Amino acid sequence: MRSLETVELTKAFGGNLVLDKTTVSFQHGKVNALIGPNGSGKTTFFNCVTGLIRPDSGRISYAGADITRRSPHAIARAGLGRTFQLCRVFPRMTVLDNVLAATRPRGVNLLRGAGGRKETDRARGWLTKLGIEHLAHAEARNLSWGQQKLLELAGVLMSEPETVLLDEPAGGVNPALLDRIGALVRDLNAEGRTFVIVEHNMDLVMSISDHIVVFDRGRPIAEGPPSLIRTDERVLGAYLGA
Repeated sequence: MRSLETVELTKAFGGNLVLDKTTVSFQHGKVNALIGPNGSGKTTFFNCVTGLIRPDSGRISYAGADITRRSPHAIARAGLGRTFQLCRVFPRMTVLDNVLAATRPRGVNLLRGAGGRKETDRARGWLTKLGIEHLAHAEARNLSWGQQKLLELAGVLMSEPETVLLDEPAGGVNPALLDRIGALVRDLNAEGRTFVIVEHNMDLVMSISDHIVVFDRGRPIAEGPPSLIRTDERVLGAYLGA
């Protein structure tokens, strides 16, 4: 079974072809990684898959349904959650209210009071699981960069996505928090969630991934388990050039 796949996905910005008829699939129930040099199209791929930008051509399917033209909100409701390179949190709201905001419908004032008891308990549960429950009443702007990444992830998990896309979760994170993120991914995967991770930290990628796809110039050039990717000359060539 395939959780997420694209067929001949193409996207250009002006004369710059970023995704070049990209056909790729990610394994359901696994920790997948999407790696490649800067500028190889990884984040643009994420943006297309989550509906933030429209591809010029091609097809995106998730759990067997065509989501190519769906809105970001509709894609999230279908079971795809996503974090970003730059954390998307409300800096002057508390940590707890940030997580609760993720459950509120569009058009609802995010600053309007806390959620009900059940919703609040669930939010606290995610904060506890991610190790930041003690910061529940702190303003998000006072958190470290790594703590903000955990907060953003807690908000994503509140919507109970089946598949989670993480965009550079290790970027700017200290080693202690990095270990926690790696352990969280494996724990959540063991509970049934699928992950697709864009990441440059190869130690993290190799330690937690089941399946790796390597991009170069908008196309997948290699894929397989970490043991194969480590020794694939095409991967070295993509990173080091001629």
